[in-house]
Amino acid sequence: MKYKTELHCHTREVSKCGKASAEQAVECYVAHGYTTLVLTNHLSRFTFNNRRFGDMSAHSWDIKISHFVNGYKRLRELAGDRLNVLLGCELRSNLNESDYQIYGVTEEFLRSMPDMYDMKISEISAAVRSAGLLLVQAHPFRNNMCVTDPSLLDGVEVFNGNLRHNNRNEITRMWAEKFDLIETSGGDNHSSTENSDCAGIITDEPITSNEQLLRILRSREYELIRYGDLPY
Repeated sequence: MKYKTELHCHTREVSKCGKASAEQAVECYVAHGYTTLVLTNHLSRFTFNNRRFGDMSAHSWDIKISHFVNGYKRLRELAGDRLNVLLGCELRSNLNESDYQIYGVTEEFLRSMPDMYDMKISEISAAVRSAGLLLVQAHPFRNNMCVTDPSLLDGVEVFNGNLRHNNRNEITRMWAEKFDLIETSGGDNHSSTENSDCAGIITDEPITSNEQLLRILRSREYELIRYGDLPY
């Protein structure tokens, strides 16, 4: 038996651009046969200045992270035993507008990194690696992204299923091979109707914890899911 894991998903409870509710996300991924969902809601200045929730920009970092993590807790509660839900995040840098997935992330790690979106990527990389986590640049060749020093990354998202952007997936795959980076695939799902069955990874065992996710990504013993009609 094979198991499907989505590595890139957003919900409206946290992400400003999210359209799907936690409940809709659960139902969608269960319907498409996924066993695990890594919730990578946006962590950026936009997350806390949102018409949906009001302006939280002056709030303490602890309050901001409580808001961020509550989206994950809500999704996990709704999923019950039907879907394994893991905490991740998509960090948007204030310095260059690039996006980075942090896998294996914990609430404690996030609380220990005040205003982390203002930090240099070299500082983020050092902190992530010190904590034993993985730093993966999302859609690195999308318009407005900054090419990041590969030595600061553990991996890159070689397949991004979001049809609304020019992701240049085929260039990212060559970049990953050139620098021997971990390759990931994500739907970059923002609603219950888009990109919810086109991406992720397939494994021989269900991924039920962040520790297990990190081990499998580092081992590279998985298959990438990619929708056949999209450029790879």
